[in-house]
Amino acid sequence: MKSLTAGMLAMIAAPALAAPAADIAYARELLGRSVAFATVEGRGQVPAYAAYLKGELVKAGFAGEDVVITPFAGTATLVATWRRSHPGKAKPIVLNAHMDVVEAKREDWQRDPFTLVEDAGYLFGRGIEDNKFDIAAMVTVLARLKREGFRPGRDIVLALTGDEETAQKTTAAIAPQLRAADMVLNGDGGGGALGPDGRPRYYSLQTTEKTYADYQLEVTNPGGHSSAPRADNAIAELAAAISRIAGYRFPAMSNETTRAFFAATAKRVGGDLGAAMAAFATDPADGVAADTLSADPEHVGKVRTTCVPTMLSGGHAPNALPQRATANINCRIFPGTPAEDVRRQLQALAGDKVSVTLPEIYPESRVSPLRRDLLAALAKANAAAGRKAVEIIPSMSAGTTDSVFFRREGIASYGVSGLYMKPEDSFAHGLDERVPADAIGPALDHYRTLITELAR
Repeated sequence: MKSLTAGMLAMIAAPALAAPAADIAYARELLGRSVAFATVEGRGQVPAYAAYLKGELVKAGFAGEDVVITPFAGTATLVATWRRSHPGKAKPIVLNAHMDVVEAKREDWQRDPFTLVEDAGYLFGRGIEDNKFDIAAMVTVLARLKREGFRPGRDIVLALTGDEETAQKTTAAIAPQLRAADMVLNGDGGGGALGPDGRPRYYSLQTTEKTYADYQLEVTNPGGHSSAPRADNAIAELAAAISRIAGYRFPAMSNETTRAFFAATAKRVGGDLGAAMAAFATDPADGVAADTLSADPEHVGKVRTTCVPTMLSGGHAPNALPQRATANINCRIFPGTPAEDVRRQLQALAGDKVSVTLPEIYPESRVSPLRRDLLAALAKANAAAGRKAVEIIPSMSAGTTDSVFFRREGIASYGVSGLYMKPEDSFAHGLDERVPADAIGPALDHYRTLITELAR
């Protein structure tokens, strides 16, 4: 653990790059155009967005044949390859992000979700945080480096997927093709945390994530006329099973990443929450500490497997007893726990009259090793963005990213977003999604340094 901490605390000074005003303006325009593409499942706009991004890369100097758009069941992928300028043995690095976003209904939002709006120091729009901000930053930096004549010592591959928010079939298709890569730098993970005063608290390097799983609960019986109620009502039995599952807490768990995260973050947070972090990092079996962390919205998914009901359906007529009732239980499983073990626990909670199945199996999450070259590059990237004294802390995402598929192929993958923001300002997947308006320049400095350091 001592060597791990030393790596995390690497704080290497570097001169601030101060992204040119023209680049900041371009990135903002690109971000606005990106938000305007309503790349929601079923709307068919991902291919159009990919074509727009390809056009920007080609204008910057990429050869058309090196930017490949592949249609994929109503969506698409974009893979742009910048080939190394001189012979060498260094493996490619991959810049990864996703072009699709979750649904947003105009009547629910204060503003049009697919129009970039600036208000009170924030930029609003669906997908602006998750994760078109980082796409805009990556493309802007690659375009600038192309125009400046940067000569990479290894291939740089920009791999943008088209259904990360849904089935992730595009990622499953891309990942095996990039198996020769040295590492994946994923803009849909990690990033910096700002304190209430707007000052940087720490930088989170995502090294692992929880396993995604959707379990199907089902109850069936013959039904009948609603005037003759039965004891075995399918909806009532399903509701009771859901209640038992919702009230259950899986055992607290930890790994090297989460213990290091809580040990380092405790010093920054302080108070009762910081004390719970320190206690959990020292003794993950401390139930009081685990419960305190689970009660905090920012850390609820970092100490155990979580399962929550997300969809419900039942009955076939208002005057008939239900013959079938179903529910979806969405679980985010702690790395190292087989999805089948979770299914068995859900079945035990649901009872014999409820069937619990796992219709689709997602890849089990793995942990990417901490690398000194990446830590050093990130330290320089933070310094270039004006945050040279910020601690780099490994973290585990409670949500799912494309990285899980790259890790399945044996490619080390890391969440390295260039976005700094206050945790309470994060509304990804929610109403009025936003990012700080002044975050663009530092993000450009971040990616420029990270790419040039690792692709020399």
